[in-house]
Amino acid sequence: MTFICRRDLRDIKSPESSAPPNYAVKLNTENNEQLIVDNGVVSVTLSIPEGYVIGISYNGIDNILEAEREEQDRGYLDVVWNAQGKPSLFQRIHGTNFSVITADENLVEVSFLRRWESSMNGTNVPINIDTRYIFRGGDSGFYAYTVFDRPEGLPAVEVDQIRFVFKLQQDRFNYMAIADNRQRRMPTMKDRETGQILAYPEAVLLTKPTNPEFRGEVDDKYQYSCENRDNSVHGWISVDSDAPVGFWMITPSNEFRNGGPVKQDLTSHVGPFTLNMFVSTHYAGKEVTMAFEEGETYKKVFGPVFVYLNSASSPNDSLSLWSDAVQQLSKEVQSWPYDFPRSEDYLPPNQRGTVFGRLLVQDRCIRGGRFQYANDAYVGLALPGDAGSWQKESKGYQFWTRADPKGYFTIKNIVPGDYNLYAWVPGFIGDYKYNATINITQGGIINLDKLVYSPPRNGPTLWEIGVPDRSAAEFYVPDPYPTLMNKLYSDKQRIDRFRQYGLWERYIDLYPNDDLVYTVGVNKYKKDWFFAQVTRDIGNKTYQPTTWQIIFEHRHHIFRGNYTLQLALASAADAELEVRFNDPSIDPPHFATGQIGGDNAIARHGIHGLHRLFSIDVPGDHFVKGKNTIYLKQSRAINPWQGVMYDYIRLERPSPSSN
Repeated sequence: MTFICRRDLRDIKSPESSAPPNYAVKLNTENNEQLIVDNGVVSVTLSIPEGYVIGISYNGIDNILEAEREEQDRGYLDVVWNAQGKPSLFQRIHGTNFSVITADENLVEVSFLRRWESSMNGTNVPINIDTRYIFRGGDSGFYAYTVFDRPEGLPAVEVDQIRFVFKLQQDRFNYMAIADNRQRRMPTMKDRETGQILAYPEAVLLTKPTNPEFRGEVDDKYQYSCENRDNSVHGWISVDSDAPVGFWMITPSNEFRNGGPVKQDLTSHVGPFTLNMFVSTHYAGKEVTMAFEEGETYKKVFGPVFVYLNSASSPNDSLSLWSDAVQQLSKEVQSWPYDFPRSEDYLPPNQRGTVFGRLLVQDRCIRGGRFQYANDAYVGLALPGDAGSWQKESKGYQFWTRADPKGYFTIKNIVPGDYNLYAWVPGFIGDYKYNATINITQGGIINLDKLVYSPPRNGPTLWEIGVPDRSAAEFYVPDPYPTLMNKLYSDKQRIDRFRQYGLWERYIDLYPNDDLVYTVGVNKYKKDWFFAQVTRDIGNKTYQPTTWQIIFEHRHHIFRGNYTLQLALASAADAELEVRFNDPSIDPPHFATGQIGGDNAIARHGIHGLHRLFSIDVPGDHFVKGKNTIYLKQSRAINPWQGVMYDYIRLERPSPSSN
């Protein structure tokens, strides 16, 4: 059967598109095994009833996707999951029930539903998954989203990953772009296959590339990771074609992604592959898994996202396709939330709410305790929990914004429900949480007026190292080995030069015999504090713990009461940090974190993972007038990537009121 839909295209323009103003959108289901939708610009072929995207025709190209791959391995939704206590399983989601949701004069929406049955126990993720595609006449692309639904009675499960994947023609797409300053011509999958695998499979030294310019470079998909706040458009260009084509993944909202605005995740990488990561444990570990108890109900919409295609008339204009994709992103953001998805679980603009207010900061030891503007604060709504719990939250929606220079903020388009309001302010430690649950109703507007955040503080600052911004980027990032470089990040002025491979190995080059010693008032953290405290490689795949020292002069008599060491970590990877004061051998240590972290940010060039703050009370008798030393020992040492990244360290003297 062929359905025909008509739409007025007078206001729709797509690159190199000449679709007539009243073009008929065609939905062809005559083949029982395939669905073909042609909207006048793109033609998409999907398998029935599975819902795999097996072909995308555009601009005279029969199939943008890699036709040499099996049909289920070109465009699909996948999940990584495990039953409690069981190994993880990778699963492509294939529908078992195809249906046409709507095929009217405005749009076509189709559904590929995989409903869980008890016979699937142990082999299929116990969630009903409805994957949908939307086609509008004249659009230079199509929309995709998925609805996850757990009715009562389903088994317990842990979900680590949810994503869309598209695998493009290898011989056509050779230039990748994920930001204005992160784009380049890329090696091929064959280059990786003929290269040398380095310390882990994702990292490959290109030894026999087809293009000599890549010889001696490292390719690693994690070098192209991106924080959620910036992970909005990325993709590929066929720059060597006479008529270049771009393929882009556009994400107009982060509300359905896990872990908050600074959670990092994959984008595009050699394949050529383009991903849309909705949920993952990357740069966080199992602490952010979606864990459902037996019988727990759940429903959430992931997306829609926009698969956008564009074209240029000549190779000289190929890089303009990136600028055009950025402009298209702006249009999609302005249109969010969309008003055209037909799922009753996706809420349009008129069914959402708004919260606004103003956040101020009051630190009693700064500016006499006067209020300060929470300039550029991250302010957001997430499921109720403890302060800071949003960064480990993966089940619910999250809605974030940045406060203006005077601390005013507005959060729009919030899905109705119960939330806590959270915030953190660059330049201040700790997490803010509003003291009441916020109930968002359809069309509701809530004015929170003036909110005051009092960051952790027990006394005046004696000294500090770093900047409290939840990142280790301000510390010393060494030059990479010349033989293990990615040329994209070779400029020493780049703020993201931490993305080079193997930087952890530079530690023993800089400190071959003794560990780092930092003297307050003498050393500068930008050049003397290594970005990650890693293990020491002593050869034969054997590693030792490392102990860093902070030396400072206490010029006055020791104050009565407790000092406070504010110790903020930007990352932890299977680490245990022990803290000792003026006694490097005392056992047990004065303070220990216990085993923490699974973010793998050191190996994955991330500069931060989950943020942790430890406020450590230090009795005054642990210090002396004159020279003092704080010993920071990372005691776990099995592999080269165990360790921590520091965000910020501050020593506070006891409050004057206690003396």
